[in-house]
Amino acid sequence: MYQVLYRKWRPRQFSDVVGQPQVTSTLKNELLSGRLAHAYLFTGSRGTGKTTCAKILAKAVNCLNPQGGDPCGECEICRGLDNGSVLDVVEIDAASNNGVENIRALREEANFTPATAKYRVYIIDEVHMLSIGAFNALLKTLEEPPEHVIFILATTEVHKLPATILSRCQRFDFHRIAPADIADRLTYIVGEENASIEPQAALLLARLADGALRDALSLLDQCLGRSRDVTVDVVTQTAGLAGREHLFRLADAITGKDAATALRVIDELYTASKDMARLCEELLSYFRGLMLLKTMKDARDILAVPEEEYQAMSARALPTSLPVILHCLDTMQDALERMYRGGSRRIEMEMAVLRLCSPELDSGMDALVRRIAALERKSPAPAAQTVPPEPQAPRIQEPSAAAPSLVPTAPPARQKVPDDAPPWAEETPPAPYEPAVPTPHFVAEKPVMEKAPAPPAVSPAAKESGAPSSLEELQDSARPLDVWPEILQTMKDYSRVVAASFAGSTAYVSGEYVLIDAPSPTALELLRRPAQRDKMRDAIKQITGRTYKLGPYKKPQTEQTKEQDPLKALAESAAAAGIPVIQQ
Repeated sequence: MYQVLYRKWRPRQFSDVVGQPQVTSTLKNELLSGRLAHAYLFTGSRGTGKTTCAKILAKAVNCLNPQGGDPCGECEICRGLDNGSVLDVVEIDAASNNGVENIRALREEANFTPATAKYRVYIIDEVHMLSIGAFNALLKTLEEPPEHVIFILATTEVHKLPATILSRCQRFDFHRIAPADIADRLTYIVGEENASIEPQAALLLARLADGALRDALSLLDQCLGRSRDVTVDVVTQTAGLAGREHLFRLADAITGKDAATALRVIDELYTASKDMARLCEELLSYFRGLMLLKTMKDARDILAVPEEEYQAMSARALPTSLPVILHCLDTMQDALERMYRGGSRRIEMEMAVLRLCSPELDSGMDALVRRIAALERKSPAPAAQTVPPEPQAPRIQEPSAAAPSLVPTAPPARQKVPDDAPPWAEETPPAPYEPAVPTPHFVAEKPVMEKAPAPPAVSPAAKESGAPSSLEELQDSARPLDVWPEILQTMKDYSRVVAASFAGSTAYVSGEYVLIDAPSPTALELLRRPAQRDKMRDAIKQITGRTYKLGPYKKPQTEQTKEQDPLKALAESAAAAGIPVIQQ
């Protein structure tokens, strides 16, 4: 009778176990040092080697001639355990023996000494299926078993085990096996079976197995039944995959919003008897790869795809925005869940593809964000505004040499931003939160002197361009920005930490400025960074459709603060000294 590959090539020594060095090294050291525990717990996903390691451990503790912690496989006990003649190692399926009566029978049987071997070993598979009463009946025996009894518990759902069971066992966690390790093992087995396999085919089988070597061997068994030369096409046909060519065509049609082509590809795959649920899972895996490529610098280790396919996916991930990728993932995930709940899988697949090709048909939040981003990309960029030259200040008559002038020179056309001004202040036009404070001019007494004309507080060109003359004028015309909560929600897609820093903040809009009143100083510190400032502008533009300049919202000064103005105090001191002051 033919023996399937995963049974024929089950490891017989710890060194043959693939991808679990954290388990095999510890067990071998315990066997070499004689520090054997009375109860072990093996946990992990399916096909990772839990039952295999349990059988190797049960054989190693009873082996008459162990070799470095591994069973020799040639002594009487090892051969008897392999052919079933030695009955001192008992395997129990807890899924069908989960009652209190079964555990009571086990307790009574454990009191008898082993017939042939040194230890009586009980391997309880899927132990999480035991009932509460069965767990309680097992507690005392598991804590203090007879000296000749060893328990090995195996489970895929360790969270269902009571804490009283966990505390009585040595726990070993089995990890998912890396695709590269699975591919190497498959290549070795195929060579021993006098067959051949392409490296890309082995990697495809490893990726489909999702970290389970037993699943990979089962798929390989089916492929060898079809052809002794295993290629990517053989794996695709055997596993019922859509094929990378059809998958890329369908994905390109979705991202290109070509609904007709996408439905045509689905019809071709359905006619070829491809499973729509498997196709949905493949699309999920594809868009997950795009998401990783979009957010990571190098995703080769995680994706585990051939280099040619990696380059093709990288080229497609570059022009695709992250909101589109996330919308595709959410939509395909919802479609997959509905497929397993019943109904026509083909119709569910077609409806999901139509929603992705036409986001206006989807009323979800992700579709709304995607539509706004598309409209923003299509909207024309605002024309650059020409800043008119600033008019020359009126020339002041020079005083005579007998009376030296104390009038300062006229300020330059572009004043330097004060050190205490926020770094995101705009240089052109002047920032709204830098009001032009009148500068007093001191003129020494002279018999006859023409009065210098006062320069205007606000230049006519600045008024025509709409630039604010002072913070008070800008804030007087400001109105609350009602869509500010939506802007903060959009910022969460960029960074939840940045969005949380603006919690409790308020925004006001006045002309082409957005003034932010944030209670936390961290928010204003974040806006000092150009990257965060640009992201805030982009978020405002996504919601409002306009590009604004940013600035802090400063509350009006109190009367006491105004009285303490240093320039005003200087002017009063000059007047008290008898120096005429010309107010402008």
